[in-house]
Amino acid sequence: MEMKGFTYGYCGERGDYRSKRGIKSQELLYKTGVNWICLAVVNEQKNFYSTDISFDFSKTPTDRDVAFAIKKAHSNNIKVCLKPILNSADGMWRAYISFPDTNMDEKDIYWKKWFKSYTDYMVHYAELAEELGVEMLCIGCEMAGTEHKSEYWRKLIKTLRKHYSGKLVYNANHGDEENIEWFDDLDYIGTSAYYQVGKKGAEKEKMTAEWKKVRTHLNKLSKKFGKKYIFIEIGCRSAKGCAAIPWDFSHMEYPYSEEEQADFYESCLDVFAEEPNFAGVFWWDWSTFIYDDVKTAKKDLGFNIHLKKAEKVIKKFYK
Repeated sequence: MEMKGFTYGYCGERGDYRSKRGIKSQELLYKTGVNWICLAVVNEQKNFYSTDISFDFSKTPTDRDVAFAIKKAHSNNIKVCLKPILNSADGMWRAYISFPDTNMDEKDIYWKKWFKSYTDYMVHYAELAEELGVEMLCIGCEMAGTEHKSEYWRKLIKTLRKHYSGKLVYNANHGDEENIEWFDDLDYIGTSAYYQVGKKGAEKEKMTAEWKKVRTHLNKLSKKFGKKYIFIEIGCRSAKGCAAIPWDFSHMEYPYSEEEQADFYESCLDVFAEEPNFAGVFWWDWSTFIYDDVKTAKKDLGFNIHLKKAEKVIKKFYK
């Protein structure tokens, strides 16, 4: 497993990465033994049907913030995947960004406008990634409503390679991987691996059996495209029942459970760590500002693993 990673920085705002609390959180993350981080920088478009993407640097981390976090990682011998994430300010999941379909001609006006804006947005980060020596760039995240527009995505990839010489990956949502025809233009197959491995019970043995089924499915996809796959997102909250719906962030009534979260982590790594078609993993996620006491950890029902059993699992596998 080449990439022993974790996601950092999601929903961080201007100045957060360079603050004392942000730096402390990054340093605690590095102690887990990661050799990669995925820096998730969030921007927004006005709503899910908007064709314009703009920067609001009163909220969005600035290029100076991004550069600081990247240089901080590199100074600790940690590689970086830069992941600009486009959200919708109206609260709709980015997978719903979509427009009426025609063809890639003059009638395809809304798609043309949006992809022009998205290309400008991604070229901005591609140039920044090239300047800073970033090792990998994620060109999109869970944008299911756009993925069928293969011609546009292939054109975007071709444009990005003119500005950036590192590796390119796209973050599909779990279950959507086979719908993407243009994985062959990228360097890796990327997926949010929130598979329901705990749906038949939370025991680690059952999770392991489910992960083996996932491995068979993804190995077929790897063979089809001749690419290794990455879990560019994957995680499970420290709450009982979340292994059945690992993407969930809303059911805060679920009881606290370090064990189920740790079993999710360990069963996954047991199955994939030595798989030759598997390039690595970026767990979701390490908070921009992480707590640093056991009392708070015992009350945290989120994806954080710091001072929980899953952190011990990660340290064992990563170190």
